[in-house]
Amino acid sequence: MKIANLGLTSALALFAATAVTAQEMSFNRIASFPVASNSDGAAETSSEIITASGDGMTLIYSDSPLGVIGFIDITDAANPAPLGTITMDGEPTAVSAVGNSVIAGVNTSESYSAPSGFAASFAIDTMGETARCDLAGQPDSTAVAKDGSFIAIAIENERDEDAGDGRIGQMPGGTVALIDLDADGVLVCDTIRFAEVTGLAEIGADDPEPEFVDINDLGEVVVTMQENNHIVVLDRDAAVISHFSAGTVDLTGIDATDERAAMIFTESRSDIAREPDGVQWIDDTYLAMANEGDMDGGTRGWSVFHKDGTLVWDSGTSFEYAVIEAGHYPDKRSDAKGGEPEGMEFATINGTPMVFILSERGSLVGVYDVTDPTNPVLTQLLPSGVAPEGAVAIPSRNLLVTANEADLAEDGGARSHVMLFEFAEGAASYPHLTSAGADELIGWSALSGLAADPEQNGTFYAVNDSFYGYQPTIFTIDATQTPARITDALPVTRGGHPAQKLDMEGITTDGEGGFWIASEGRTDRMIPHGIYHVDAEGEITTEIPFPAELLAVEARFGSEGITMIGSQLWIAIQRNWADDADNMVKLVSYDLETEEWGAVLYERTVPETGWVGLSEIVAHGDYVYLIERDNQIGDNAVTKLITRVPMSEMVAAPLGSELPVVSHEVVLDLIPALSATGGYVVDKIEGMAFDADGNAWIVTDNDGVDDSSGETLFLNLGEM
Repeated sequence: MKIANLGLTSALALFAATAVTAQEMSFNRIASFPVASNSDGAAETSSEIITASGDGMTLIYSDSPLGVIGFIDITDAANPAPLGTITMDGEPTAVSAVGNSVIAGVNTSESYSAPSGFAASFAIDTMGETARCDLAGQPDSTAVAKDGSFIAIAIENERDEDAGDGRIGQMPGGTVALIDLDADGVLVCDTIRFAEVTGLAEIGADDPEPEFVDINDLGEVVVTMQENNHIVVLDRDAAVISHFSAGTVDLTGIDATDERAAMIFTESRSDIAREPDGVQWIDDTYLAMANEGDMDGGTRGWSVFHKDGTLVWDSGTSFEYAVIEAGHYPDKRSDAKGGEPEGMEFATINGTPMVFILSERGSLVGVYDVTDPTNPVLTQLLPSGVAPEGAVAIPSRNLLVTANEADLAEDGGARSHVMLFEFAEGAASYPHLTSAGADELIGWSALSGLAADPEQNGTFYAVNDSFYGYQPTIFTIDATQTPARITDALPVTRGGHPAQKLDMEGITTDGEGGFWIASEGRTDRMIPHGIYHVDAEGEITTEIPFPAELLAVEARFGSEGITMIGSQLWIAIQRNWADDADNMVKLVSYDLETEEWGAVLYERTVPETGWVGLSEIVAHGDYVYLIERDNQIGDNAVTKLITRVPMSEMVAAPLGSELPVVSHEVVLDLIPALSATGGYVVDKIEGMAFDADGNAWIVTDNDGVDDSSGETLFLNLGEM
């Protein structure tokens, strides 16, 4: 297959479509709902599979960690409100609504070898249980017929990944249950019938593991058997209509190596099983499936099949390339399944049939126009929160909703969120930054410093941090376009080879076509604190280590920005070092002419929770501007500030002497700007620069999409 070119073709199609439809209709996020607000907020909670009531005013999601199904009022979609939860007698795995009824699949298995579970229906308005049916196995997904007459339930009876080398062939095998619903959407348990799907697949024929189900207008049920790499189509009586292998794919131009701390898209993999997870009918003939993979496969994309088993379209690397270009590529998953497309949704919205592909590890949603199912067109990318698992479209309200399962509260990260997007007039607001349209595929992420070109207005330079320790790079950004474009990636080298032992956290131009870089030290990882001069070709020409006076009191949290004032380089130290008071941090200077070091002290905000430190320093006009932020995220974020110090006070005292404390004022609270995208407040604003018109720009660090939503915000804040 000639797949390598599909990535660039897809990206160009995406942004060509954006340009065409900018004055027409686009999806934009309008709200984020933390599901912890549906409980006491202390326990781990998760939104996994999500559905909507028949009137489109209530969302219902499964929450496995908390053992509940949760309800959200979206009468005002831009302001979702908690409606409470229903405790299940087991682990809820899926939910599907019809009218005023919702059916939940609940796993009660004591072990992998003794699976059990039930399906229960509830009235949405009263949250009262109306019926319960024993399934004699472990349910995994559910789907309701378009006419509301029956429900299909995939009973996976999943394998124990710690037994039998994690292979299928562990009894009992799974099945699919079909149960009729009455006029009120209540389960009629004595109508249950089971499909015989054993013996169909070439892989693990005696151990089918049905994964995902969907039903078309004809009442035909499509079933993915992920580990078996097989698709089955059933009629409403649970008889097999057809079945076929999902097949394999050859991929070129991918990164298939983990833990390399670099994105290098030069590798290939052959004969990879698709092993599909999510599946959706596009119409009564064509079906779409997300090829997440499990045991041996996962092709990083999605496919369209005719229901007779004929492959009519495959994304190849194009979806993954779009994820890469948007800065959402999860490099730590390179050896596994890359962006890992898992869940999906189909809906016709405003007259256009659309498929929504959820990149679980890239935390991104691809929106495809499938007017022609044999030639899907990528039209948008949507930021979804951490680990989107489920999605539901509400065409009557032009809404798309995603359920993001990851709850990172234990590590101080984002909580699980439900996010709402509206299809309305106006241009797409995301992504803010992309490398689409570049001459070559540019992978980028973890941006940690920003500088403006002194001669070309609208041109900026950004650096990545130690997340890509074996690929330190200076990126050129053209901000005159919307979205802003990364047009070039300049490797930072030492002796012609990628420079190592760097943690680039700040960049400023040298006025001669080169750059000064501030590297944050991490002595436990043998990364020194220092300043580096990089020429226009990316080669390090000068290395200036921190002096002994500083190293004697050093701490892990060091350089977080660099700027030039005359012959002096000024560096913001993120947090206090050993000789600083708890509320003081150093602004350190190095004079390029005299080679003398000095510093002043900056009094930071006392944190309410966690810590507060500096993330950037930039000289502009009569002031030196700084970013002061806490390490909190979402509703816990308090301190996200731009402050400034009068230039007249930036007079360094010698190291070891009593350092003067500079005054500063708050220029802007960034929380409103960070909230304007409809998402939760991210923690790491790490770069700032002023263009020639005096506009301040900021960029956020997405942590390499590792336990992060992957969102990078690149915002023009206007004049200051």
